[in-house]
Amino acid sequence: MLGFVRLMNSRPLSFGSLHLPTPLLLSPLAGYTNLPFRLVIREVGGVGLCTTDLVNARSLIEKNKKALKLIESSPADTPLAVQLFGAVPEEMAAAAQYLESLGVASVDINMGCPVRKVCQVGGGSAMMTELDRTAALVRKMVDAVRIPITCKMRLGWDDDNLTAPDLARALEDAGATAIMVHGRTRQQGFDGSVNLAGIRKVVEAVRTIPVIGNGDITSPEAAKIMLESTGCAGISIGRGAFYNPWIFAHTLHYLQTGELLPDPPFAERIRVMNRHLDLMIQVFGESLGCTMFRKVGPWYARRLGPASFFNKGIVRIATRADYDTLVTAYVAWRSQFLDETGQLLPKYAPRPHELNFRDEETADVPAVARREAIPVPVGPNELW
Repeated sequence: MLGFVRLMNSRPLSFGSLHLPTPLLLSPLAGYTNLPFRLVIREVGGVGLCTTDLVNARSLIEKNKKALKLIESSPADTPLAVQLFGAVPEEMAAAAQYLESLGVASVDINMGCPVRKVCQVGGGSAMMTELDRTAALVRKMVDAVRIPITCKMRLGWDDDNLTAPDLARALEDAGATAIMVHGRTRQQGFDGSVNLAGIRKVVEAVRTIPVIGNGDITSPEAAKIMLESTGCAGISIGRGAFYNPWIFAHTLHYLQTGELLPDPPFAERIRVMNRHLDLMIQVFGESLGCTMFRKVGPWYARRLGPASFFNKGIVRIATRADYDTLVTAYVAWRSQFLDETGQLLPKYAPRPHELNFRDEETADVPAVARREAIPVPVGPNELW
């Protein structure tokens, strides 16, 4: 089966007029997939397309400062997709036209956000309950622009309403060029396991457009299993990239060669974390950038071994000098957990990633392969 995956990924993923260098995408997550993080992911390598934070279409066409900051980009940040949410066809189409004028490569429509405040206005997962209305909105956007329009959805509202296959067909007919599907329902939120059979049914439902799988991809092995078990054309990774920006480069290498690369050493993790903070300061200024990094640093620390000292200090940094002082002190504190070669003692090493998939329709994947749930980041807003 590995040969099949290697062959499938030997050519770039394409949808509409967009041709991506790899089939691995960065998922949008509010408060995290901002310009600094996207640039870090691109510099580490392996990603084919990055998507912005979730953006309110009405706020964008009104040129709201916060909305404009969410779509801030740079020449190195390409190709770039912007994810919109909203339920008014005219507003969504106007926002798509504005983004096209800025040179954005594609526009993604959020139909998967489970948060109440998004669903209450008819956006996010609520769009999965009204197929005709949702298809009409997509058609209006497709008719308004030349760039690809894609849709991100969940399997359905709940286990009794798994509407994703029907919706995917309707959206394909409306002109959507790709479907991204998270393998959970709106009712699940981010709890429970990812349903591979549910994603596979979406793949089987469409005729020609690619389906991109999403949900709990925390390792190259998990990506390979999702590709093999569902037949999806690509993988979109969100939370798994927060504490492991190398996941795209390592997954691409694994799919192409069958070789698992070793985890980045401690010094490399610190280097990339430093780079991330520098970009935060460059984009947001030192004060705001350091304040925002207080919630980012602990994600890096998840793979550093013992990090209580670091986590207590990172939430207090106000300047780059504060951060430098903390890292120096943390490196000294962490030395007590190292062996004579400078490696973490085995009992302090981070645990290997485990799968959290279920697939009742095939023996290739355990019916339930569980692990400790991936934490859900807390953003400046709750637009999940």
